[in-house]
Amino acid sequence: MKQVKIQIPSLVENIRVVESFIDNSKDTFQIEDDIYGNIMVAVTEAVNNAIRHGNKFDKDKNVYLSLYVEPQQLKFEIEDEGTGFNYDNLDDPTAPENLENPGGRGIFLIRHLADEVEFSKEGRCLLLTFQLAPAPADETAAADHLAA
Repeated sequence: MKQVKIQIPSLVENIRVVESFIDNSKDTFQIEDDIYGNIMVAVTEAVNNAIRHGNKFDKDKNVYLSLYVEPQQLKFEIEDEGTGFNYDNLDDPTAPENLENPGGRGIFLIRHLADEVEFSKEGRCLLLTFQLAPAPADETAAADHLAA
């Protein structure tokens, strides 16, 4: 398994660093376009939540982002240095009484974009899993034929 890690201070402008990290990972690990968008939105939202809600914009606290590359999946781990939160007791942003609220959609969005979402460390750590589509048999056979 390949792994890449970065650490960023809790400044909103560092979301650009995360976007570059994802772009570089897309090129390095040949991430398909169809999941690249989901990864970009989910991971940047998770890092934004870590900066805003976890570390409360404290630039002396860091957000740690790790990418684990496996043959059939990518895992992104986002961890902050905050106090955590109760991730089992979140308001449903689609409930009528919450539709007008300006926030509260981040975790909902992340859960719909990633194939798996796991919280740990009292909510300070989030693991997002994205499944990679296996190469179709005919493409694999064609690539083998070209290589021969």
